[in-house]
Amino acid sequence: MQACWFEVFGSAQGVLQQGDWSTPEPGPGEVLVQLHTTGVNPSDVKKRAGAFPDLLDAGPVIPHSDGAGVVTAVGEGVSPSRVGERVFVYQAQYSRQLGTAAEFVALDSARAPVLPDNTSFEVGACIGIPIMTAHRCVFADGPVADQLVLVTGGAGRVGHYAIQWAHRAGARVIATASNDQDAEACREAGAEAVVNHRKPEWGQAVLDLTEGQKVDRVIDVEFGANLPELLHCVRIGATIATYSSTVVPEPALPFRTMMFMDLTVRMVIVYAMPEEAKAQAVADTQVALTEGGLQHRIAETLPFEQMAKAHDIIEAGSVRGCVVVTM
Repeated sequence: MQACWFEVFGSAQGVLQQGDWSTPEPGPGEVLVQLHTTGVNPSDVKKRAGAFPDLLDAGPVIPHSDGAGVVTAVGEGVSPSRVGERVFVYQAQYSRQLGTAAEFVALDSARAPVLPDNTSFEVGACIGIPIMTAHRCVFADGPVADQLVLVTGGAGRVGHYAIQWAHRAGARVIATASNDQDAEACREAGAEAVVNHRKPEWGQAVLDLTEGQKVDRVIDVEFGANLPELLHCVRIGATIATYSSTVVPEPALPFRTMMFMDLTVRMVIVYAMPEEAKAQAVADTQVALTEGGLQHRIAETLPFEQMAKAHDIIEAGSVRGCVVVTM
């Protein structure tokens, strides 16, 4: 099969290789998926750049966790009826070397759920990290019906889906965005109002929009940078679910202030979600996709030969939406 891999850490253009690789065989409990697409996420480019120094101890890595394709073979203990199923793949390169940047991947059958017939393989490559992370952030701390939910970076890969999950569940949603185009995308996804997080005192702007009503839940993309403003607009007992803190990677917490507000901070990473949370996210996603109930922002779709470019786009940090590579 054709595959993309790296043997040393470094820039995408410098270390990503493409060529022939042995096609894997499905082991017990596994399926073999012929991939049509692979999704590129920030965690993928960080791994390639060296964020996990021991990653290459076991050998070269075929990157990427997400993708979509068709089951072509099954291992022992898996029903042969799965052959021919359209599936999306998640968590492919977690705690192992072989991900979805290849024509085939063999992995646990549970990590290859059915992709609804009305859903493209391109969208299938956006489910694992973006959609499931958003689902966990919105629902990890209970129902959001009738609550006021703030989604920072609402036009981003996770934020765009978080707005939709919260809106579908009956929440009122306020989002933040930095330009008119992104603000419109937030409104189309279900946000009733949008504030510009590039402007000073945007936390107060949230309260101005809500006539002083404070936020019950926050889904946050930049915890360290956003925390000072969030403390202005969240209520006593609020929950902040955050999945990134890139600008301020080691934030200092105003402990006394947060303690007296009885705040809950939930840090979310899709790999560490409880299995029941993953199963619920998968089931809810399959229903929403079947109903045509989710909007998708696919920023770039590139051919396999431009894998390094796909990594560069994600690493630049300015893209809004998913970056997908086709096989």
